Amino acid sequence: MMMQLKTLDPPPPPWPPGFTVFPNLKPPHRTLPFHQFLVLFLTFTAYSSFHASRKPPSIVKSILGPEVQTANTTIHVVASVFNSDPFQSSQNPGKNATGWAPFNGRRGPHRLGELDLSFLLAYSVGMYFAGHIGDSFDLRLFLTIGMVGSGCLVIFFGLGYFLDVHSFAFFVIVQILCGLFQSIGWPCVVAVVGNWFEKSKRGLIMGIWNSQASVGNIIGSVVASSVLGFGWGWCFVLPGTLIIIVAVLVYLFLVASPENVGFEFPEMEIEMSVEAVALVDSEKVESGEEGFVGSVDEGVSVAIGFLEAWRLPGVAPYAFSLFFSKLVAYTFLYWLPFYLRHTAIGGVHVSHRTAGILSTIFDIGGVAGGILAGFISDLIEAQAVSSLLFFLLSIPALVLYRIYGSVSMVWNIALMFVSGLLVNGPYSLITTAVATDLGTQSVIKGNSRALATVSAIIDGTGSVGAAIGPLLAGYISTGGWNGVFFMLIVSIFLASLLLIHLVKNEIKGKLNEGKWLWFHVITH
Repeated sequence: MMMQLKTLDPPPPPWPPGFTVFPNLKPPHRTLPFHQFLVLFLTFTAYSSFHASRKPPSIVKSILGPEVQTANTTIHVVASVFNSDPFQSSQNPGKNATGWAPFNGRRGPHRLGELDLSFLLAYSVGMYFAGHIGDSFDLRLFLTIGMVGSGCLVIFFGLGYFLDVHSFAFFVIVQILCGLFQSIGWPCVVAVVGNWFEKSKRGLIMGIWNSQASVGNIIGSVVASSVLGFGWGWCFVLPGTLIIIVAVLVYLFLVASPENVGFEFPEMEIEMSVEAVALVDSEKVESGEEGFVGSVDEGVSVAIGFLEAWRLPGVAPYAFSLFFSKLVAYTFLYWLPFYLRHTAIGGVHVSHRTAGILSTIFDIGGVAGGILAGFISDLIEAQAVSSLLFFLLSIPALVLYRIYGSVSMVWNIALMFVSGLLVNGPYSLITTAVATDLGTQSVIKGNSRALATVSAIIDGTGSVGAAIGPLLAGYISTGGWNGVFFMLIVSIFLASLLLIHLVKNEIKGKLNEGKWLWFHVITH
């Protein structure tokens, strides 16, 4: 009789160094809720710092680029923050009121869009590989590597100002490398949080937790705008330093899985130990009190294949819906300060610094949108329906913002907040709660190591859209901003269409369960 071979899980990673320095952080001195809070705090801070380091390119666009011609007036969009006269120039072509070579020529907006493309395309490609590697590597170390590498490259981009670099190839290469390191972050933090929290409250928890992207954008905008007057290089040096500091905290204290410190959950959907795998394989799940596990034996879980993950129910439609959702969100991320600088609000053009700080209103709305989308998703237990609702409402919101956003500062702020809330709501929901649930669904039979792969597929596909959106905006904006907003509205409409089949299945499932009887009454 042939002997069956079992695939052994790698041994649990050693305790993070910080737990050796502070032994009171270990169980039983600290309980499960304490460690869950610590994980949420560290992953929230980590990904906030990732997003803070992505914000400087959008803040400095109007400094780097050329003067822009509008229908009614010529706006010198790169007026030096060092001079009160926006038309005063200098002998140095790199540090004057006409931008920074090589972005200050006629093709300046195009090149700025291409620079965004180089980062985001590398990010989206790296995402697919990072997710699969994350399923087979120590997530704490992998995340630390991504953060340190990202921080160094962000600082390196800023050095282009201090070293007077004007090579387009230099900036493109730095952005490509930075995109690859940044792609490590998302699969890692989603997998870690998914390991620590059960499905029942993921919508609200991850809606709150996913506000780290918007919080990071706000921090990045404020920090970069506040030092813009000292030279645009500082806009990169400070966020780059911040992410390296946070990386040290992650390396010292982040625990990737509760099993690594001896916890197990009742009815836990992401099981790592051999006992849990055996129970799932035999379709038996036992409930019990949370406890301290003394040891972990061999297991049978292996990382899921890339193509196999694509075939999981719901992965493809959510991934392509996120493609269009991130196209819209990242167009705002990279071009909103530029748009605000070049659009008269109440008949007045705001300064570079004001435009950067004002753009944070969109991200504040995004924080509220992520939390609200998660809350609604938990309340009605239907993620596709929740996402579709936000998508449909965001279309008139963008139309109103384009038409009435220039009437006054009050109207601009109010409509920008609503647009951020509705645009970022489904984006946050799909990238967190949806990706986590799809990565831990029953058809995987308890294989928790599929989570980072599924998260990477969904966010990686979305990141391709994120790369295309800012590039198109750079080209289309030279012919007017109405074309850019039309592109955004069409993208949201397509994102909605891709969810229709999933929405039908969710509604049918709720009716079969005897829920949502009000919907049956309305439709009949």
